[in-house]
Amino acid sequence: MIFKTHLTYNLLCEQCFLTLKPLNTWRKDFIKDVLWLFLSIYGRINFSQLGRYGSYCEQRYRQQFEQSFQFLEFNAALVKQYCGERKVIAFDPSYIPKSGKHTPGLGRYWSGCAACVKWGLEISGIAAIDLDNHTAIHLEAVQTIPESQTTLIDFYAKVLTDRADKLLKTSDTVVCDAYFSKEPFVTKLCEVGLHVVSRFRDDVRLQYIIPKVMTGKRGRPKEYEGAVDFENLDMNHFSLVQQENKDIKVYTAIVKAVALKRVVKIVLVHYLDNGNIKSSKIYFSTKNSLEAMEILDIYQTRFQIEFLYRDAKQFTSLTSSQAREVNKLNFHFNMSLTAVNVAKVAHWFSIPKEERKSFSMSDIKTINHNALLLNRFISMFAIKPNILKNNQNVKELLFYGTNAA
Repeated sequence: MIFKTHLTYNLLCEQCFLTLKPLNTWRKDFIKDVLWLFLSIYGRINFSQLGRYGSYCEQRYRQQFEQSFQFLEFNAALVKQYCGERKVIAFDPSYIPKSGKHTPGLGRYWSGCAACVKWGLEISGIAAIDLDNHTAIHLEAVQTIPESQTTLIDFYAKVLTDRADKLLKTSDTVVCDAYFSKEPFVTKLCEVGLHVVSRFRDDVRLQYIIPKVMTGKRGRPKEYEGAVDFENLDMNHFSLVQQENKDIKVYTAIVKAVALKRVVKIVLVHYLDNGNIKSSKIYFSTKNSLEAMEILDIYQTRFQIEFLYRDAKQFTSLTSSQAREVNKLNFHFNMSLTAVNVAKVAHWFSIPKEERKSFSMSDIKTINHNALLLNRFISMFAIKPNILKNNQNVKELLFYGTNAA
């Protein structure tokens, strides 16, 4: 017996396969089988577990993980079909714990959860942020393996620029956190047609743009003058965008960012306490045509990519690969995150927007695990699940262990 959820996943896969380079039937069946296992096996998912629960032997899973798959194109097809019109690309590295000494890319990377540098691996994650539905869809994860002569910033920029042609089909705007507000990263992305939305450091140096005036003196006329004082704004350059309450004021202006060596549009948010400025945050966009509140919305929605990593680490075993080859690790990372995509499309996007509740990967994993076990019991004990008197029992067992509210 194949349950409805399994059939839904297979149908989604078949639709996405149509947009990829031709795959043989064996490879398609393998992808669908692995995707189902990632969405139904509890605990660690490694080759031994796949061999126990899956349709193939352990050795076949090891061999097939070595082969490449077009994850970016597969997930982009999901984005194109199910996401809203307003989309941006999010980029964010994520730490993956890994012990040992012989895995490529092992090193010390920043862990946001631990707030310190730890030994292990890192993936550079690319996702599509759906601003209309306020969620994220994974596109591709690339293991961070910087070359000896390059910096991490150069590597991150290369990950995006190498895929610029494909990413531009989804959006021309990349949003990332304040770490990436550096000139080498921003310049390389802008050179390939990608715009950047991010946040500046609090001590950033900005200059006002002034009209050129020919003075008759030697040298080029001034274009920029005076540093921006964020507590004493020049309202000839800034404009008040929004003041929802007495605690927040939002300003915008087009200025020159000295560190980036370019003109950008900034959104300055003042957080007030009894009318006094308590703190400020400065967001920017290299695409000056964006509205100020849209820049703010894009940056705030960027955090949805973190929920992708959370669900993948907790429920689809992102951190449990025992492989020591780059291709196998890459396949495991991307399959884990793609499984979250498929679950979200099948169980959340399929519901009308006004009727949607919070997306619960926990409940989906519980239902699929129950279905996996039930399917094994039914096949081994020759039970007839489709007869009328068994319908209620099967349904009750499927939803056994899900959250009550």
